[in-house]
Amino acid sequence: MIKDVVDFILDLGPAVMLPIVMIIFGLLLKQGFNKSFRAGITIGIGFVGINLVIGLLMDALGPAATAMVERFNLNLSILDVGWPVGAAISFGTTLAPIMIPLIVILNLVLVAINFTKTINVDIWNFWHLIFSTSIVYIATDNAILAILIGLVITAITLKLADWTAPAVEHHFGLKGVSLAHSETVNFAPITYALNKVEDKIPGFNKLHADPETLSKRFGVFGEPLVMGLVLGIIIGILGQYDLKGILTMGVQMAAVLILLPRMVALLMEGLIPISEGTREYVTKRFPGKDIFIGLDAAVVIGNPANMAVALLMVPITILLAVILPWNQMLPFADLAVLPFTVIWAVAASRGNIIRGLINAIITVMIVLFIATNLAELTTTMGQTVGFAIPEGANLISGIDVGSHILVFIFINLLDPTNPLFYVAIGVAIIYALLWFWVRNDIKKQYAKEMGIEDQFKK
Repeated sequence: MIKDVVDFILDLGPAVMLPIVMIIFGLLLKQGFNKSFRAGITIGIGFVGINLVIGLLMDALGPAATAMVERFNLNLSILDVGWPVGAAISFGTTLAPIMIPLIVILNLVLVAINFTKTINVDIWNFWHLIFSTSIVYIATDNAILAILIGLVITAITLKLADWTAPAVEHHFGLKGVSLAHSETVNFAPITYALNKVEDKIPGFNKLHADPETLSKRFGVFGEPLVMGLVLGIIIGILGQYDLKGILTMGVQMAAVLILLPRMVALLMEGLIPISEGTREYVTKRFPGKDIFIGLDAAVVIGNPANMAVALLMVPITILLAVILPWNQMLPFADLAVLPFTVIWAVAASRGNIIRGLINAIITVMIVLFIATNLAELTTTMGQTVGFAIPEGANLISGIDVGSHILVFIFINLLDPTNPLFYVAIGVAIIYALLWFWVRNDIKKQYAKEMGIEDQFKK
């Protein structure tokens, strides 16, 4: 019975499910039916628009990535099957119906006790947290331990979402929003640490190229429209397209860079009344308490600097897959999700494309290592729910799978006989220390916008 209800809700998809959640949320906040209904439907329309543009991106990049793979004659034993397969496998596992209500309950409890300020309404993307739980279950055959680790990862994700919320507001322009996407936000401590190191490199710390600076310096040739066009043409050339295909790819990528921000603006039109209503409700009942609405990271990927770095990373990721000695995965289906993978690589640099690209390269190097490491467990999990392994592939994984740093740490900490046990201990310690080192950097970056400059004056 519970599984049937969960399956029905998930089958609605985020574009339907989120408006329903938001309408209910608005009514609970006493925003009235008309205001809540209009806000919810507008949010749904925004998500439809975002998904249409992401669909264009994936449809265009998929064949180009295939062409590049064939051109370089890549032959690796692990196939990147893409996040949709990861989501389907995760929702098909036995713990999925249990984890969804547990995640919701935990989130509400953690908000009530002031552990987190984020209310994560992005139920569809709970699959990342369910993936974390299910892969631990596959590794240990211990459901209780798997659920506990899944909930710990949920709590850490919510705290990271709180921590990065000022960047979501002041860099991406989404007030009252946080991004509780576990596989993206878990890179923030690393990329902010990289940015801190880059600040100290003489000469390099003077290099700056964000879309606004490029537009001022190069006029129309520095605008996102032209950046998308040029990057699309480069991808078409690398894929050995004919002239028509190269120009089509260029126009499609220009369209993505222009349309995504406009779709996000439409979504925000619907979100603002709910966000303001949340603040009013919380302020009246809990003076001094802030609440963030946790949303899909899709709402920020259209940032021009983010998309520029993501498109540059398509051929670079294929090259890294070939030259990195620890990688056995053939990047394929998930090349189109690189705009998600590099979010915090670019945001940590406040949109500086040069630093963002360096950060993104290091991010993807880590992703390929984790994707290779988790491939056997991911394959076993897929076989458990009846997923047919594609012909010619020994194992399956994905760029999205490899983005789960916290899963990698916990999985390898569970077995002291694992060769990576001590590596996982080291990674966990370094990860915690990196966060501690940069814990004030986001507020420092936006001190002026937040009106807290006095806190950081020496």
